[in-house]
Amino acid sequence: MTRNILISGAGVAGPALAYWLARYGFEPTVVELADAPRGGGQAVDFRGETHLTVLDRMGVLPELRRLGTGGSPIRFVDATGRELLSLPAEFMGGDVEIPRGDLARTLYERSLPRTAYLFGDSITGLTENPAGVRVTFRHAAPRTYDLVIGADGLHSNVRALAFGPERQYVRHLGHYAATWQLPNHLGLARGSIGYNAPGRFASVGVGHRDPERAGAFFVFAAPESTYDRQDPEQHKRLVADAFAGLGWEVPRLLGSLRHAPELYFDSISRADVDRWSKGRVALVGDAACGATIGGMGTGTAIVAAYVLAGELARAAGDHVTAFSRYESMLRDYARGCQKGGDRTGPFLAPATAARLRTRNALLSRPFFLNWMLRRGQEVSTVALPDYSAFDAADMTGTALASSGRTGPCGRPTGTRRRVGDRGATTDSVR
Repeated sequence: MTRNILISGAGVAGPALAYWLARYGFEPTVVELADAPRGGGQAVDFRGETHLTVLDRMGVLPELRRLGTGGSPIRFVDATGRELLSLPAEFMGGDVEIPRGDLARTLYERSLPRTAYLFGDSITGLTENPAGVRVTFRHAAPRTYDLVIGADGLHSNVRALAFGPERQYVRHLGHYAATWQLPNHLGLARGSIGYNAPGRFASVGVGHRDPERAGAFFVFAAPESTYDRQDPEQHKRLVADAFAGLGWEVPRLLGSLRHAPELYFDSISRADVDRWSKGRVALVGDAACGATIGGMGTGTAIVAAYVLAGELARAAGDHVTAFSRYESMLRDYARGCQKGGDRTGPFLAPATAARLRTRNALLSRPFFLNWMLRRGQEVSTVALPDYSAFDAADMTGTALASSGRTGPCGRPTGTRRRVGDRGATTDSVR
């Protein structure tokens, strides 16, 4: 009987999957390379009834609304600061926009009562055997799990170990992106302001909670290059070189980059995995079908975690059946969402001055803007099964803490009962 499930990654998909697995009576453990839940990061958004339905069924939607930014309008300006285009909050922020760090913390806390977390560690080896998957770690002792799930992002360690090298699955889409924190020297009150040159986009937006702080977001076109993903000083040089010589506020923003304690830098890429599972190992979220920016990856990860856990419960832990149902249900949906990531770089940093003018002219027309908003809602919609028949126990923290049982890392686990094989109904969410 499948019980012990190891999840790699404590970002968004990992804690969401752990929550649902525990709710259905499984025993999840999450291993995370970072020493604690990661904070910071750009705002992420949820769009449409499908995303909101999953968040509501998790019980986190009111909290996310409370923590939300309210959306982030953006103004595009020329080198003199003259406005060229203004986009409303819902265009960039969807129905609910929230700082990624706040989302990750909320999901982590929601999953914590019955999930064991192993921070500051990573998987070094996976060996499938008749008893399950023997996992070796960088620090912890080896252990055998019934299943292993890679929820560790576009550069998934689990995918590399179980499926093959990253170059087989991740495709560069022609752009790079960088974000960092800095003082709000422009005195922005809400939203962000951006400047374009052909193939380059530089923007700065005010902090959601601290109006004295701001975040820079840069995108630039460049062919795929080799660099050390663990060297932030090299990343800073790459960004500075790409934006050298530009006007507007770019020199000042680059000056703040030199002293930024943290920098996110990555290519805009997408993952295309021909099958999302291999034996007792499966992928969820960006590891399976990610797009760095603009592919609705956060919403897709939440939906995929819900369906994967639900199908494991529906199949009474039969991973072969569950993995097949999970992928067949979501592959086309995920691909549809993912296509948005292909357009992100060219949208934010059009390659020529003519394309910049065309973008600004089209998005200045209410009809075209509204069509794009409606299209985003349509793409993010899929029929969701209702797995509530498989709830194994009350998920309230009080009930779980009072049970006295603990998991491998000392977390309260609550009382579990056998996962039954009852049928699931399907709600058509439109």
